[in-house]
Amino acid sequence: MDGPKSANIVDINIAERELEQAHKLGAKCLFVGDKDYPQPLAATSDAPPILYVLGNIGLLKRQSIAIVGARNASASGIKLTKKIAKELGEQHIVVTSGLARGIDTAAHSVTVNTGTIACLAGGINIIYPQENTELYNAIAKNGLIVSEMPPNIKPQARHFPRRNRIISGLSSGVLVVEAAARSGSLITARFAADQGRDIYAVPGSPLDPRSAGTNQLIKDGAVLVRSSDDIIQELSVFTDSSMTRSTTVSSQEKSTNNAAIKPQEALPELMQLLSQHPTHIDEIVRLSGKSANDVLTELQLMELEGKIIRHSGSQFSLNQ
Repeated sequence: MDGPKSANIVDINIAERELEQAHKLGAKCLFVGDKDYPQPLAATSDAPPILYVLGNIGLLKRQSIAIVGARNASASGIKLTKKIAKELGEQHIVVTSGLARGIDTAAHSVTVNTGTIACLAGGINIIYPQENTELYNAIAKNGLIVSEMPPNIKPQARHFPRRNRIISGLSSGVLVVEAAARSGSLITARFAADQGRDIYAVPGSPLDPRSAGTNQLIKDGAVLVRSSDDIIQELSVFTDSSMTRSTTVSSQEKSTNNAAIKPQEALPELMQLLSQHPTHIDEIVRLSGKSANDVLTELQLMELEGKIIRHSGSQFSLNQ
């Protein structure tokens, strides 16, 4: 019987050489556990032990939405991507993508000055595709370039799926604009689902193969997106929820008689409106007759207690 396989240990000389190369490029190395390592990514099950970053690492502290899609994107897809990305940037939301042709390029191009993160499949100094050299330089100066690969590593096919998990891991949600039935963008969406991120998708014509993937995502429960408002509304739901919960906890600490503890008493009533099938927050609010803030607070408490499950698209179900 074969014994356990030994782990591959990187030679110390190779590791030092890679760190020196990164330093010469002006890049920084972030290790899991570092204060600057992005916490949303660190919380995923397959977080890269090291990230090479070039540019403004402060962007890693801001909320991000990933935008991905077809390389052979349509003119309308490019136009809508630029509009949505620009509007997200104006709301201080970072746009993350993969510097690929088509949708990725469109998303980066309008958010260089408001905040964009480009995740590379190869080394941080390897520009792919070459046609995006000018865009790469602009992002390196004003945005952020990220890779888990050491400098000088040329991207190979197997690197791109791994790159995609970083794109989704850095983000609160992933917007897919155009994607064929089998595409890298859908791989990113699958990573997002596994990581508990929200998935957004722009619908398209059933006759356009570039919309087959996005239409299927919507059928499977992704949030249908027509404009940036559809994304911002979903993000604000949980921002408001977190703020409401913080206020509630603070009030509870001040006085056990404070009215902030009332949502806890109302949990059984709200649970009667839920089932094992996901229900959208708007429907729960309508059925309960309560204010949106009260419902959000109650749902947050139940989620923390493990009684319910939050799904993509602001939907909830019983945890049974």
